[in-house]
Amino acid sequence: MTDTSKSDDIPSAGTSTSLAAADETEEVSSEIYDLIGIEGKASETGAGVTECSGKEREKYFQIFHPWSFTPASAGQLDGVMERLKDELPKHGWKVVEYGPDTSKNKNINLTADNDKKKASVNITYLSKQNPPRLRLTVVSGCYKIPDGEEIERF
Repeated sequence: MTDTSKSDDIPSAGTSTSLAAADETEEVSSEIYDLIGIEGKASETGAGVTECSGKEREKYFQIFHPWSFTPASAGQLDGVMERLKDELPKHGWKVVEYGPDTSKNKNINLTADNDKKKASVNITYLSKQNPPRLRLTVVSGCYKIPDGEEIERF
């Protein structure tokens, strides 16, 4: 799920309307928010709809939910990425990538997949930002719209 350029790699998430799928994806984000486990504020970004690469645009879609988390105080994020790397697998996630990214700030980046939830999450610790924060994106598997329904794009 981490490389959306190959449609064969994106698991089927079943059949759903785009609104119901967005609710499910936002629920996954809420579960990850709970795992962060520190006081802070999440951005109030809604989920969006995108197409499934290599599939019919009118019949298939993915949900993405980008958001950020800013702690109540900057020092609270120290060690949070290591804790998430340890905690996510206890909740059905498989960490598929972990370590510094290629930016000049060498931000810590974590990508994990959850086969049961048909979702993937990418978390980046922006330690050099003022204030420091986490940037998260949850992406669903590829849904098929039910017969007779249309994909709502938002």
